[in-house]
Amino acid sequence: MASQGTLPAAGSERTWRRFKFPGSLYRYFGVFFTLAFLSLSVSYLNIPLDRLLGMFGRIGNVVADRYYPPDLAYVTDADYIASVFETIQMAYLGALFGMLAAVPLGWFGAYNVSPSKRFVYPVARLLTMCARAVHETIWAILFVTILGFGMMAGVLALTMFCIGFAGKLFAEEIEAIDMGPVEAIRATGANELQVMIYGIFPQVRVAFTGIGIYTWDVAFRAATVVGFFGAGGMGWYLKRNVLQIETQRVAAILLSIVVLVLISEAISAFARARVAKAK
Repeated sequence: MASQGTLPAAGSERTWRRFKFPGSLYRYFGVFFTLAFLSLSVSYLNIPLDRLLGMFGRIGNVVADRYYPPDLAYVTDADYIASVFETIQMAYLGALFGMLAAVPLGWFGAYNVSPSKRFVYPVARLLTMCARAVHETIWAILFVTILGFGMMAGVLALTMFCIGFAGKLFAEEIEAIDMGPVEAIRATGANELQVMIYGIFPQVRVAFTGIGIYTWDVAFRAATVVGFFGAGGMGWYLKRNVLQIETQRVAAILLSIVVLVLISEAISAFARARVAKAK
């Protein structure tokens, strides 16, 4: 056995780490502040930590007593299946309109290629931020209040949601491009639209396609929620049965939503893999 004074074996390296002041103070203060904030939050919200251990057992009992077995015959009805297609159409139109509006906003909101960094850039960023700051359910409630119940309100709510979601991703992707081709095309006297078509778009074409697929995937999940607030589709059936306390039908609807989301995830993953190979 080697003594305490034995030197390290040849070839081995010992890495020393030492936090100098005030770095060490910041580190320990951050840990202390996080733990203190967590403790105060639990105390202020009066969260019963002792009940969390038995929570999953109680949830299982509620599901077994009230939601099982799910009423699968209800979700195979022709009217409900028609609402499924309405939800898919609503997600498709919302994602399509949202991305069509997000492309110019992403272009104008990218600092390196914005036509005007002083005027156009902040306005485009502000519009994108406003669309992203409001939740899709709030957009749905707003448009249902203005337009009434129906898919039109849902499509507009999803459009605003997709503008904020895709617009930010488009702008960040454009800001990461190589500016060499862009400057070369500008040197030939090309206008801003020609620079976008021939200098920017070829570099972000594959990324934009992937973002578009992901946007539709997210819009489909959101479409099942906005319908709960009067935008039609599957969400309307979910709201009606929740209010009527038809728990077995609610379980069937939730199960159908999970299945459709899994199918959507598989399709979008396949499409994203095909797009990735195009790189």
